[in-house]
Amino acid sequence: MDCSSFEFRLLAKKNQKLLDAIQICNRREMNVESSALTMIVRVMVVEDHEPFRRFVCSTLGTLEHLEIVEEVDDGLRAVLQAETLKPDLVVLDIGLPGLNGIEAARRIRHLVPEAKILFLTQESSADVVHEALRAGALGYVIKTRAKDELLDAIETVLQGKQFVSSGLDHA
Repeated sequence: MDCSSFEFRLLAKKNQKLLDAIQICNRREMNVESSALTMIVRVMVVEDHEPFRRFVCSTLGTLEHLEIVEEVDDGLRAVLQAETLKPDLVVLDIGLPGLNGIEAARRIRHLVPEAKILFLTQESSADVVHEALRAGALGYVIKTRAKDELLDAIETVLQGKQFVSSGLDHA
């Protein structure tokens, strides 16, 4: 085969582009496979009582696929941080300074609609539970049940399903 140097360079350039395209496709496939295996859920914890916030973060730390990206102690900061950080999950108290948790949840759902919201609170009245769920929360856990229910609630909410603490009226 007799090729001029110009033809040879042209053929080599086409082959290099083909090799580059194959490498890009292979990298994308590897990234998709590895991200499916190690999907990290970014969590923001919003709780004004520091000892309880530490308990929540410690409990969440037992699940390898959860990463605490922020701890916040008031509702207004929660909204601002959610807009900036775009967490996958927001664990939120209701009785917060600055802005109550239900209003914070409404604003977060507006700014970060893909974020899932789980309330972790001492409020147990049916009206408050209903209002929290109407604000866009998928989960509602009473603080006294957190030790037994928090991790199950998180897994349920992350699957897009509703979780409400046992014994609460939410129909």
